[in-house]
Amino acid sequence: MSGLDPARLPRIAAHFDRYVEDGRLPGWLALVHRDGEVVYEHASGLRDVEAGLPVEGDTLWRIYSMTKPITSVAAMMLWEEGHFELKDPIARFLPEFGAPRVYRGGAMAKVVTEPATEPIRMWHLLSHTSGLTYGFHHADPVDALYRAAGYEWSTPPSKDLAACCQDWASLPLLFQPGSEWNYGVSTDVLGRVVEVVSGQPLDAFLAARVLDPLGMSETGFHAPESEHGRLAALYTPHPETGRATRLDALGDAARQPPACLSGGGGLVSSAADYLRFSRMLLAGGELDGVRLLSPRTLRLMTSNQLPGGADLEAVGRPLFSETTFDGVGFGLGFSVVEDPVAGRSASSRGEFAWGGAASTAFWVDPAERMIGLFFTQLLPSSTYPLRTQMHQLVHQAITD
Repeated sequence: MSGLDPARLPRIAAHFDRYVEDGRLPGWLALVHRDGEVVYEHASGLRDVEAGLPVEGDTLWRIYSMTKPITSVAAMMLWEEGHFELKDPIARFLPEFGAPRVYRGGAMAKVVTEPATEPIRMWHLLSHTSGLTYGFHHADPVDALYRAAGYEWSTPPSKDLAACCQDWASLPLLFQPGSEWNYGVSTDVLGRVVEVVSGQPLDAFLAARVLDPLGMSETGFHAPESEHGRLAALYTPHPETGRATRLDALGDAARQPPACLSGGGGLVSSAADYLRFSRMLLAGGELDGVRLLSPRTLRLMTSNQLPGGADLEAVGRPLFSETTFDGVGFGLGFSVVEDPVAGRSASSRGEFAWGGAASTAFWVDPAERMIGLFFTQLLPSSTYPLRTQMHQLVHQAITD
């Protein structure tokens, strides 16, 4: 029925269990949905190694940057209502971004900047072409300025989203808006625009307009105390052995409400919840009679927005990302496969996707009527090629 060979699907578990057996991953969960049904779901290993608790279907995961597609959908819902145009300067809503400056050269205390020749526009935030960056890149003096201001893998503990945006607006951009692609805090700033336009905190808006209507009852900006037992622990590779080592210094943040509602990386979710979000996307913006977006809007969001229709290899900074670069473009909130052959992938043209910093990932493939989900909790996601391997193992099982 599903067009996937039942004798080939067990290769997924056989492969990823090797990561658990040698200690590189604590545990994992993979799910494949095709033609309206779950055709593969497997959980393995431990959600909490120290407590001996297994990964289960209802385990809660820090999805980090898989928050970005949800925030992007929320923003485009407001776009559909006429609250902004994609070409609008973001300074219309966030005046602190009214006169951005762009890095030209120098280092730290002697950074040389010039005025931006183009305002940061709404589509720049949605497509990561704004010039904003992340402190954890460790590749540029601007990244160092972010770290010096308290922004590396988290935000300063006392600052809310509005205060963080004030800080980011005071720092130079990496490049002129719209000219390149760089992974950064663009979707966090987009979340602040959602707050200003809607008049609601981001958590309240997401709950009222996206999460509750879709029945995503287990998704939020932290795991409530009653659900702490279901929350997977966070791990990072040991620098010498490579074994997954507990990282409570960052992981514990998911146990209490944050000061900053990070539209770029703040949500905790479950496989069942993120599947509902992904099914809505696959169905063109609607699920179980609830429509969040029109099919035309989703087609726009999943069309490559990069300058000249180029791929990320051509216009992206060669830094950390949650996708490969060859043959992959970027839309409004998602990476988009433009040329599977260039990426040496069996993916379909038009597949859209994203991942999170703790090695979670999802993709939606309209041509194959398929969704793939992968969850674990290993930071950073660049440690192992889990996403490309998941793709490979799912696609080798497709027989129709």
